[in-house]
Formats: sequence, C-alpha cells, structure tokens
Amino acid sequence: MIKFFAKTISLLFHPLLVLTYILLVLILVDPYSFGANGLGSFNSRVLILRVFLSTFFIPMMAILMLYFLGMVRSLQLDEALDRTGPYIITGIFYLWLSRNFWDSTITPTIFTCFMLAATIALFLAFVINIFSKISIHAVGMGAIISMLLLTMLLSEYQVFSLQLPFLGTFQISLILVLLLGIVLAGIVGSARLYLQQHEHNDIYGGYLVGLLSPFVALQVMVFFGKMQVM
Repeated sequence: MIKFFAKTISLLFHPLLVLTYILLVLILVDPYSFGANGLGSFNSRVLILRVFLSTFFIPMMAILMLYFLGMVRSLQLDEALDRTGPYIITGIFYLWLSRNFWDSTITPTIFTCFMLAATIALFLAFVINIFSKISIHAVGMGAIISMLLLTMLLSEYQVFSLQLPFLGTFQISLILVLLLGIVLAGIVGSARLYLQQHEHNDIYGGYLVGLLSPFVALQVMVFFGKMQVM
C-alpha cells in the first residue's frame, strides 16, 4: 500500500508537470495577465495546452520511444546513464519554448522567467547527473517552492478565488499554497527515498538546484531588461 502511494505521488508530481502546475497557479492568481476570463479565456487554454504538450507530453513520448528502441533500460530511468538521452531531448524542447516566450508580448514575463528557470534547472541537473544521480523529482519540487516564493514577491495579488463544482467558491492565500508546496516537496522526496530511487544527498541536491534556479533566471531577466524588480 505504501509503495503504491509512493509511486502515485511520484507520478502525480512528475518533474515534467511542474511548469503546467505553476502556470495554472499563475493564471488563478493573476487571471487578467492571461486574459479577462482567466482559465476560461481562449489565450489561457491555448497557453496551457502549448506548455503541457511541449514540456510533458512530447518529451514523455520521446522517452517512451527511447525505451522501445532499447536506448534506455527502464521507464523509471533507474541508472544515471539512462537519463542522458531524455535530458537532452527535454532540454531541446525547454530551450525552444524559452526562446519563443523571450520576445513574446502575450505571455506574462513572470512565466517566461519560470520557463527559463526550468531550463536552467534541467541543464544543471544534466551536468550534475554525470557525477551523481541527482533527483529530478526533488529539482521539480524545489523549483515549485521557489517559483511560489517569487510569485508572492512579484505579484500584487496574494489571494485568489477557486470555484469548485458543488462546493462553491473559496478564497485561498498564496501563503497556504506555499505551505502546501513545502509539505508536498517533503512527501515527494520521502517517496523517492522509499522507492530506493535515490540517496539522501540526491534529494537534497535536487532541492537546492530547484530552489536556486528561479532566482538565477530572475537575475538574467532583470539583466537583459525583461523584468523590473522593485
């Protein structure tokens, strides 16, 4: 039962889903930056689909193809060497999407920053993976925490409305979301340890890379004049 729970958690918080999750949070927090109707607007739906396809679906299909061609031994990518191909393929898509968002006048700059952060985190993980089997799940969860922190610092909105069918509308604070993110990060890291996919240092290193990458991306955006921080 615990093993099933650990596998489910690992799947639900797969690192390739991080950008889709953070995009959904950003749209909920500041819907007017993505279109007047937030999640209901055409622009928001197109952006969500684009991000989901480019950062999760297509890279995942590529990993499946590598598996069926015998170029990786396991879909869990148990060995560090098995992760080289998936890192490169995913990195190409992340770079392509980051470049597209860089000069976009439609995509909010804060999400462009997060897209760049994910790209930086991915390539840092790729380099570290040569020497150590860093946990990309921990990288993803660390990035979620850091991105939520930056959202709280950069957004003028600290509370957003969430409407659930049959339950009504709830006012949710970003602080609550951040606390939830921290708890989930701990659960995901524990799940990876329980499944014996990583050692403790792999998890801690992953958290560190994920936490630092958004702040590095922010400095890059500020340096090139794409964002202003008061």
